[in-house]
Amino acid sequence: MGQQQATAAAVIIAIIPIVGIVMGSTVVFFYLLWSHKRKTLLIQAGQYQKPRFDLLSFSLLAGLLLSSVGAGLTVFLAAGLGASFGLLGGIIPLSMGIGLLAYYRIKRGGGSG
Repeated sequence: MGQQQATAAAVIIAIIPIVGIVMGSTVVFFYLLWSHKRKTLLIQAGQYQKPRFDLLSFSLLAGLLLSSVGAGLTVFLAAGLGASFGLLGGIIPLSMGIGLLAYYRIKRGGGSG
């Protein structure tokens, strides 16, 4: 009886991520479908306005977030693993964040203050 319960538990544990992925995919699919239909109707009614995307604000926000997460991961992984390939898990987002912040500074006009 104990072996059957362990097998049933393993099956349930294996099914949970599959169900989560299917449900998440369903939500994303219907969001995209309804968003497309909404935009189509707005275009037909002549009321559609193209959304404005501020690349500078996005690069600043993403750069700050990636730099802070990357710095935290780098420090944590360096303390836990030392100098190993696992440290790339912190160095990669850190360097991406620094790159985005550099892009923001260059596009904004640079300067030292």
